[in-house]
Order: sequence, then C-alpha cells, then structure tokens
Amino acid sequence: PVPFDPRLIYTVPPAVAKAAMDTGVARKPIEDMDAYRKQLRARLDPTVASLQTIAAEVARNTQRIVFAEGEEERSIRAAIAYRNAGYGDPILVARRRKIEATVADLGIRADDLAGITITNARESDATDAYRDYLYKRLQRQGYLLRDCQRMVNTDRNVFAASMVAHGHADCMVSGLTRPYHSVLSDVLKAIDPRPDTVVFGLEIIVVRGRTLFVADTSVTERPDPEHMAAIAIESAAMARRMGHTPRVAFLSYSNFGNPPGRVSENMRTAVVLLNEAKVDFEFDGEMGLDIALADDRSETYPFCRLKGPANVLVMPGLHAANISTRLIQRFGAATTIGPVLSGLEKQVQIVQMDASVSDMLQMALMAAHGCVPRLI
Repeated sequence: PVPFDPRLIYTVPPAVAKAAMDTGVARKPIEDMDAYRKQLRARLDPTVASLQTIAAEVARNTQRIVFAEGEEERSIRAAIAYRNAGYGDPILVARRRKIEATVADLGIRADDLAGITITNARESDATDAYRDYLYKRLQRQGYLLRDCQRMVNTDRNVFAASMVAHGHADCMVSGLTRPYHSVLSDVLKAIDPRPDTVVFGLEIIVVRGRTLFVADTSVTERPDPEHMAAIAIESAAMARRMGHTPRVAFLSYSNFGNPPGRVSENMRTAVVLLNEAKVDFEFDGEMGLDIALADDRSETYPFCRLKGPANVLVMPGLHAANISTRLIQRFGAATTIGPVLSGLEKQVQIVQMDASVSDMLQMALMAAHGCVPRLI
C-alpha cells in the first residue's frame, strides 16, 4: 500500500476484526468476513458495488463465451475461472491435442477442463455455414468464396465472431496475440456495428475514490462532432449503469474558445448537437482537464453547465485518450478497466496483448454482462 491507498479501506478493517475475533476481544463476531469486505469495497466507490452487481447478474443469467485464442495459457486459465465463478459455459477455439499438451505442462488436471468446450474449424459442423455467411457479406468487398473458407479455417477471430453471429456463442473475448485494431477488423467481417451508434472504446478509471469514464481510447483516431456526440451519449449511459450520475466534459487544450482551434471547434459543435438532442445529462465543453475536474468553476466560468466535477471525459482524439490512460495504467496510479468495446450488435471485448488472467476474466465478465437483458 501507498499513502491514501484506497485498498486500506477494505484490507485493514477485516484483518483487525479477524484478529479481535481470534483473540476473543471482539464482542460481536462477524459471521461472513467475505460479505464484510464486499460491503467495505462498496462504500469506497459506487463502481465497486456496480461490478459486484454485474457479476451477480451474470451468475443469474449465465452466458456462453468463446475465447478465440484458446490455446494461450491465459485464455485457458481465464476460461476455468469463468466457469468456476458460475458465469456460464466457456468455449476455447483450439486444437484439442494442443490444449491437452498445454494443460499437462501447466500442471492443470484434466478434470479442471470439465464443462469447457473445445472447438475449431476442423471439428465444427458449422464451417460451411460460416463460410457462406461471410461470402454473402464480403463478396462485394473483394473476397472470393475460397478467401472466406480460408478465413474460417485459419483465423481464430473470424471463426469465433462467426460463432457469435450464428448464436453458437453469446459473446467473445480476444486480443492476446494480435494488436487491437487487427482483432477488431477480423470481428467486423462477421459482426456489424449497431445502426444507432458508433463503435468506440471506453476506459473506466478508479482513482482515490473517484471513477472516470474516458473515451474513445481504442477505435477512432480523429472523431468528428457527430461521432463525439454519440460517444458522449453511450458513455453517459454506461456511467449511469455503473451507479453514477453522468457529467460529460469535452476535453481540449482550450477553455470555451480560448485559444481557438480546429479540434476545439469540433468539440463545440458536438456540444451543439447534444443541445439539439435534448439529452438528460449534464454536459459542456470544450475545456481543459483541470477545469473539467474542478469542484467549482463559478468564479471563472459561471456559465458552465456542469454542477460538479466531470466524470465522463470525451477526448479530442485517439492519441490523447490512449496515451493518457496507458500512462495512468503503467505507473499504477489507478485501477483501470477496459477499454470496454461498445457499439457492436453482438458482445465482443478485446483485451490488450499484455492482459493478465484477471484482465481476461474481467473483460469476459463485461462481455457476458452486455448479453444480459436490461430492465432499465
């Protein structure tokens, strides 16, 4: 731990309570220590409580998730963890003999793979259907029938995405062995964006008891005003689902036109578009990060519509968004989740190539939760 480390809130009190119970000092023993820890975490930030709620909802509405890179050790361990947590049935796209050899090398018992489906193009009965489906989608984009057959046979991401498109799996996770945009390009061959929004990546950052939602951190290099407005709407909806009241700031190096610039003009146009859309959340811009996160701006910018610190940050471009979030992640200044991919008709999440097993499980959970019917 470091000074003001938020983990102290949910680590030290349970340890003290347990010591008191062990020594007979405690007058009122805690019967469920795990529940006590979860309660402390939830007090720290609503995001923690929301993540617990997400896990509980997925456990009640289990989902079949396909790990496209099923021969990777991290995928295997994440699939086992997903099954053990009761989130649903994992599927590994892999060669069976390769899986058996990898499991033996890792010291994992064969019984640990019970309930995990192993499939690949050679064993699947749906390969021809996937090929024909892709050919119908791609024949006017320069692809021949044999190109589609080759992709189904050799590209794990295309095969997994085709499984999801056909309902043979509910969602998928990939990204360990290929760059983010390469995986996204593969996925888009089989799964379309939703017609009513845009595809973007949303990073969730939890730092010092505060949660920030930052977009777009993974997809569009230079979003136009319409794109930014759509990102703001979707990001605000995600913040709301995570238990927060969204306050959206369109970020720039300038504050409300000073100094002027082309990118800043795009941000201001996005604000106009949200005005016209009559959205039900606070938003304003363009503004610098210090102004966006300020508790009070009334003295300098009394016209600003944000009534508190912004928690949804729409960045001017992919470079600024990705670099800033990776910098925070690199130095361990905060807990980060994502980027959470949004805007596809089916649920797909793409992890970073250096993702841990915990990261894989977390993104699998986010993908599965996207499949759960929402009441609100």
